[in-house]
This record gives sequence, C-alpha cells and structure tokens, in this order.
Amino acid sequence: MKPDISVIIPAYNTEAYIAKAIESVLFQTWRNFELIVVDDASTDCTVDVIKSFTDQRIKLFVNPKNTGASGARNRALQIAQGKWIAVLDADDWYAPERLEKLWQVATSENADIVADDFYIVQDGEHFPRSTAIRESGEKINDLKIIEPVFFVKTDVYGKRGLRLGLSKPMFKREFLIKNNIKYDETLTVVQDFWLDMECLVRGAKFILIPQPYYYYRCREGSLITSSHNHKKNLEQSCQKIVDFIKQENLYNQNPELAQALSYNLQIFEKNLAYYRVIEPIKQKYWLQAVRELINYPYVLIHLLLKIPGIIKRRIQYYLFKDKSAFKIYN
Repeated sequence: MKPDISVIIPAYNTEAYIAKAIESVLFQTWRNFELIVVDDASTDCTVDVIKSFTDQRIKLFVNPKNTGASGARNRALQIAQGKWIAVLDADDWYAPERLEKLWQVATSENADIVADDFYIVQDGEHFPRSTAIRESGEKINDLKIIEPVFFVKTDVYGKRGLRLGLSKPMFKREFLIKNNIKYDETLTVVQDFWLDMECLVRGAKFILIPQPYYYYRCREGSLITSSHNHKKNLEQSCQKIVDFIKQENLYNQNPELAQALSYNLQIFEKNLAYYRVIEPIKQKYWLQAVRELINYPYVLIHLLLKIPGIIKRRIQYYLFKDKSAFKIYN
C-alpha cells in the first residue's frame, strides 16, 4: 500500500538536530507515511544518526557530492510515492498531530497546498518565543485562502510580515507533477518562497491553518555569517525576481503581482547597495568604498543612522568582550 504522505528531509551536517526531527515524524498520530531523508554529503555523523533508527518507513539516500538543499529536496521529490509531500528541515520538528491536522484540512478544503502557523524557537532555548502569525501582527483566526499578491506583500525583506515563505507546507504531489514544479537549484536561499510562488501562479489553492504545528529553529547558519554571503544572496534574489516577472509575463498577466514583486526588488536593491559599500569598508578598500558611495549616495544616510548602534556595540565589545557586538553587518 502506498503511503498517504511522503515526509522529506534534506540533511547536511546536522548530527546535533536530525534525531529530534526524525523522532517528531515517527511519533505522528497519522501513521501512513514514508520518511525520505536525503543526506547531502555530510562530513559529520549525520548519516550514522539516521542509520540508528530501524523504522522501516525511513528511507535514507546519500548524495555522493553536495548539491544544496534544493538538490536534496528534488531528489526526494523524485523518490516520493505519497499523495502528499510534507517538508521538514533537519533542524526543525513537528508537533505530534501535524500531519493529521494538515491532511484533514487538505482533503476537506480540496487544497493543493496546506500550511500552518509555526512556532519560532531560538537555538538553545526550550520554549518558543512566539509564532509567525503573532509576530506578523496579522489577525488570522480561521482557515485562510492565500492569494499570490497577499503572499508576496506579507513577505517583504527586512519588514514585519507573515513570512509564509518560511513555512513548510504540505503539497499535493499530483499538482507538482502536473505542473512540473520543483525547487530552483540555482538558489541558495528562499527556495521555499519561490516553490510556493510558482505553485500559486499555476493556480494552486493554498490554505493557511492559523494553529501552529511546526517548530522552526532559528540558528546562525553559514549562509548568513558574512556580509559577502549576504551580498551574494541579495544578488540572487534580485535576479530571481527579474527573471520570474519576465518568465511569467506578469506585467500583462497579473500587474498587481508584478507590482508587489517589484517593490520587493527595490528593497533588495537598496540593501544590496548597502553591502556593496560595507564590504570594501570592512576590508579597508577606501577608494572602492568611495566609488560605491558615489554610485549609491542614499547609502550614506543609512550608514549615518547606524553610527549610534556601531558605537554602542564597540563599547559592549571593549567593556564586556561581547563578540556578538560585531554582528551588525549580518
């Protein structure tokens, strides 16, 4: 008998977290599932931890070389046999009733995508600090149909919002196959946002459950530990928006959505300009920094506004040796 749900976990060097993620799936109240774990060429003991589980519903696949989270997820999608695809990151975990709750809504609402609110847990903490809906300020108490424009407008870089691009929905596998939708392997960030976005422009019925059943762990990752990587991620995001608007002919097909994405593009470009100035300053390439400031003069105002914070952090560092003081650029 084929599983109702395929849970997919991409894993890379998550030996400290992967057991909790797997256990949270095995303890689900909905029992008819398969768990596909794709290890993306980890260099730690992640694979050994996965192999320590003997449940026959777990299927482990190990990539010979690192392909990134999108590549690992796409491999899992090719293998999956369930009617529905549920995504779980290796450092996050599910509430025991999550699959059952999402399945009930998916079938009763004839949905193509079902997402829930999610708990936000700081790494090292035992209890969530909040949930996505609570932090967004949105008033959502009942099931909500998510339209493309709302999805984009509530997920703007650096601004308070629902941030559904961070959620881990459950997808109807038939819909993904029919529309040839998969994760964009050229991206190193926001892959979930763009998979959801592509589903929405293909007409997916996206339902949001206002209750949280997913635990999202906030931890410092290698992709955001330097201004260089942040700059690269912003460049990717800018190019993806430009390409997507053109590819989908949105200015003709959906002008409101094109406008919402274009606003996001402006935000990304302003932040990208900031990092183009900051990088040479940090490396003491003063002439290059001046040239960038000439190209992007509005960055100077942004820098001036940050001076009080910079001074405060330097005082923290020299008085208390607080190394987190220098995370201003991340």
